Parts: sequence; C-alpha cells; structure tokens
Amino acid sequence: MTSRCRLAAMITLAGAVGWVAATAFHGAGTAKEPRFPQVTMEQLNDQQRPLGEKIVKVSSVGLAGPYNPMLRSPEMAQLLFDLAAYLRWHTSVPLRLNEFAILIQGRLWRSQVEWYAHAPLAIKAGLSPKIVADLKANRRPQEMQPDEEAVYDFCMELSTKHEVSDATYARLKQFLDDKQVVDLTAVSGFYVTVAMILAMAEEGVPPGKEAPFRPGEP
Repeated sequence: MTSRCRLAAMITLAGAVGWVAATAFHGAGTAKEPRFPQVTMEQLNDQQRPLGEKIVKVSSVGLAGPYNPMLRSPEMAQLLFDLAAYLRWHTSVPLRLNEFAILIQGRLWRSQVEWYAHAPLAIKAGLSPKIVADLKANRRPQEMQPDEEAVYDFCMELSTKHEVSDATYARLKQFLDDKQVVDLTAVSGFYVTVAMILAMAEEGVPPGKEAPFRPGEP
C-alpha cells in the first residue's frame, strides 16, 4: 500500500468517526425528534440491503453519518457511494488540496458537521492550522502556498460568482493538469451536495462539543 493510500485510509477513518458521532448524537440539547432516525441492517429493505452490505464492509461507522439519510433513496445512494469512493480514495488531486476544497465548501455552507469532520482531516493532510483558522473566521487565509492560493481562488470564484476568470484558471493550471481541475471541481460540487443533505437532515455535532459556527457569526 502506498503512503498516500495509508494516509487516505487513516484520514477516512478519522472522518468517519466524526460522521458517526454527529449522527449518533443528532439534536443534542433539544427534544426535537430526528428527521431521519438511524437505520439498522435489520430495517433495510431489499433495495437498500445490497448497498448497506457494501457500506459496512468498507466503513467502520456502519450505516451512520451521511449514509443514514442517503439510504432512503438507495439508487441515488449507490451512485453517491461510488462517487465518494473515487473523490476520497482515488482522486488525482493531492490530498492536502482536496481537503482544502472540502473545507471551503463547508465554510461557505456553514456546515457544522462538515467542518467538524474535515477540519482535523485537512490539518492531518498537511494544510496549515493557520489557514484552517483563517477560513473558519471567514477571512481569506494568510500564508497560503501558491498552489493553495490558486485552489482557494478557483473554488471561491466558481462557488460565489458561478464562473472562473481566465486569470484564475490559468493560475490553477500552473499546478493542476486537466484531470485534476475536473476532479477538483467535482469534489467541490460533491460536498455542496453533502452539505445540503446534512442541512436538510438537521445533523449536529456530538454533545459536549462546541459547534464550529455560532449563531449570528458570518
């Protein structure tokens, strides 16, 4: 196994712990019923069970995390499962930049669970804690490396302006080839979808853990 694969596996496991914790303790501090009660293998129907069996073979968190709401739509869940496998384990984008792109979407969406799960993973992948702190504070990160700055500007322009300038695109192409640019765009869009699912399902961080983004903060 290559060092990148070993690191990706460790990061995926750590992220999975964040996912299951956030799901298992949904609605901490409130009496509101979860929109999606946690499913078990015994509860899965004939459409859901084949994917459920695949999930438990590769995920230490079982059917928790984003899989819980996703399994309500098994056909869609299978497609997302396959796409997630590529974007997390086989993407052509360097892991540090891949996690940076995920964090950018987590911050744009103020996604509590997404940030809770991926901020430590980004740091483990080599992103500077100062960059993570600046991004969390809704500031343009300082002290970015040139490739990080190119990724930041690309992701922010595409997400907020719905276009990418020639200058920004040309700067990104100094560091990423065509395949990597497409993969970077795909991982950004994928985690918008994840953020939407989490927001719709009203997922929260575990009890005793501070939510990354406080009410009233930008």
